[in-house]
Amino acid sequence: MNKDQMQGWIREITGKLRTGLGKTIGSRRVAWRGRVEQVVGKTQASYGDAKARFRKR
Repeated sequence: MNKDQMQGWIREITGKLRTGLGKTIGSRRVAWRGRVEQVVGKTQASYGDAKARFRKR
């Protein structure tokens, strides 16, 4: 697991927590920021996956 995969995974989990928190406290802004962070995390993890596949070749 490379650095990008790990950071992406952490961002995705953080985003899920933030989305849940936003829904709990009734803040659309916090929930929206959590969803954005999830997407950024998934993108970064996918980039890390592609980088790992490229290095294997």
